[in-house]
Amino acid sequence: MRKATLFAGLLAGFSAFAFNSAQAVEIEYWQYVFDTRVKAMDQLIAEFQKANPDITVKQVTFPYADYQTRVIAANMAGNAPDVMQLFYGWLDKFVAGGILQPLPKDAFPQDKIEKDFFPIVTAMKRDGEYYGLPTAVRSLALFYNKKLFKEAGLDPNSPPKTLDEFVAAGQKIAKVDGAGNIVVAGSTLDMAGQDHQWWREVLIRQFGGEPYKDGDTKVNYNDEAGLKALNFYTSLQLEKKIGKAGFMDEGQAAFRGGKAGMTIDGTFRLGAFSSIKDFEWGVTELPANAQGVRSNYASYFANGISSKTKGEELEASKKFLAYLTSPEAMAIWLKTVGELPALRSAALTDANLKDPIYSPFLKGLEYAHTTLFKDELGQRQNAIDMVNRVLLEGQSTKDSLAQAAEAEQEMIDAAKP
Repeated sequence: MRKATLFAGLLAGFSAFAFNSAQAVEIEYWQYVFDTRVKAMDQLIAEFQKANPDITVKQVTFPYADYQTRVIAANMAGNAPDVMQLFYGWLDKFVAGGILQPLPKDAFPQDKIEKDFFPIVTAMKRDGEYYGLPTAVRSLALFYNKKLFKEAGLDPNSPPKTLDEFVAAGQKIAKVDGAGNIVVAGSTLDMAGQDHQWWREVLIRQFGGEPYKDGDTKVNYNDEAGLKALNFYTSLQLEKKIGKAGFMDEGQAAFRGGKAGMTIDGTFRLGAFSSIKDFEWGVTELPANAQGVRSNYASYFANGISSKTKGEELEASKKFLAYLTSPEAMAIWLKTVGELPALRSAALTDANLKDPIYSPFLKGLEYAHTTLFKDELGQRQNAIDMVNRVLLEGQSTKDSLAQAAEAEQEMIDAAKP
């Protein structure tokens, strides 16, 4: 009797094990390498797996420069990840390449998406379908080094409010050696960082222009406003001498190393800057123009589901994406990475609105613009080249601007389906 009972128990245990094994599913999640983002995702995966023990999520990362190529190659080879991160500006390329599938409406109703998320989420919508959702959104702000402000005789509690004040502060902070080389920048100048966004969606608008028309398909900055914006930006090095392109390689490195008084960067930099111990830093809204006009650039990385994902992997991916866009996940992301929650209710809390670090970014979201890139990488490089022709080759701003506008229009036209 005891043997029969023991056998029955073992059989039941084996059957339960076989059932659970059959129900278990593994999915892959891909994103690019950025320390705080990888750390945050590790934590999110751990929390998700606790609540969903039948689902295993494997995180795979690649260097940013290789990421898009890896995703495209994996999709062509039939080895695409189930859930992937993508910059909103890559969407047209990913949709045209058959990399993503529309988000299933049973799990992600469109009316709820547009009710709960910040409006910039619609940049992930094409032909009536959403292809991804963000965990967090980003805007720009001016970071400033309070120690360098004090040393320059500036009030560390009164950062620049206007472009004129920004220039004046930068000139007081900047230091050069006996050969005239900058050793401390008043502000970073980094078009490869966020300055191309500052020029495109902020400065052009503050000088009275509009960078694009017709759903961002027509370049519109080869005019007086675009020229004034480019003149202002390049004058920061050539005339005002508050900084130099390429100083310490990257703007964020110069600021983090205490060698730059100011830098324009995004919320995603908060996690990295939190490790700074040598000086106190603050955050303020991007400087307004002389008339008080402000502008900003908002962006985000979304998470989408591969077109190759089917069956039980698709069901698991839907659950995982739903978790990545939950208030709980957004709170973890905010704490670890510093990026603002994409859900309005999770972002616009009293605590966040009163926070001296988060508040400037949240205010920036209210008047931010989101460029609908057709070829994000190419359009960014085009802006970098435009400035380099002026700073390094001595080309006139008028000619370089015209060349950039023509080249960018060709990129946009070539990307049309």
